Amino acid sequence: MSFWPQFTRDGIPRPRINRAPSRLVANGTPWITVMLASVLPGLALIAAVPFMPPFGFLMFISWRQLRPGLLPVWAGLPLGMFDDLYSGQPFGSAVLLFSAAAIVLDLVEARLPWRNFLIEWLVAIVLIVSYIAVGVLLANLSGAQTSLSVTWPQIVISVLAYPLVGRFVALADRLRLTPFREI
Repeated sequence: MSFWPQFTRDGIPRPRINRAPSRLVANGTPWITVMLASVLPGLALIAAVPFMPPFGFLMFISWRQLRPGLLPVWAGLPLGMFDDLYSGQPFGSAVLLFSAAAIVLDLVEARLPWRNFLIEWLVAIVLIVSYIAVGVLLANLSGAQTSLSVTWPQIVISVLAYPLVGRFVALADRLRLTPFREI
């Protein structure tokens, strides 16, 4: 008996006798991964110009696109508050932007009967650019003096990092649904 879960060709975990995924792990994984990703950019280094992607936001939109019903629309409020505590942005900016992104993703899901990687990446690009641009605007309203041209490296790195974050979310989703042996 191996520790690693067995999957079917479709990527669905094979059921095992008397084993089911933990409800706590299944429901808590998206919340914990978004919160850990919100803390991640501040751990690396402090720079004069922003170039680290907003990993919490990237993780949030990745979860919303991969599993649309898993995080409710109101999840932008608590996750945005947590991101605001660690990002250094004016308090409430991530709450507004996470919530707006959740509403936009719900509208896109309702309007498009089919999606593929290119469409989801284009939607994510629009959301990422909007998130960073509106974040700069809100910071400037609260007293900062930053031009939008300074954030182009951050925008490019964020757009290019999004597929990697999406792959991480897919891996976390597979592990989230894996039945573990209870100790």
